[in-house]
Amino acid sequence: MSTSDRFLRFAAECEVMAEFSPSPENEAVWRQLAERWRKIADLFERQNTLGHTAGPMRRHRQPAHSWVH
Repeated sequence: MSTSDRFLRFAAECEVMAEFSPSPENEAVWRQLAERWRKIADLFERQNTLGHTAGPMRRHRQPAHSWVH
């Protein structure tokens, strides 16, 4: 299971908890959590896709000073 799929699973679990919440306030909190998990899954997926299509991007560190002896 991919990481984004796990996040979507967490969102689904939050939706189930919202259905069984005893109060409207608790239901709203669970639904907000579900929405956040979906956003995180989407963000992770987009970042993961960008990382694979762009290829490895390595920045080589330049020395701050050039020391000549």
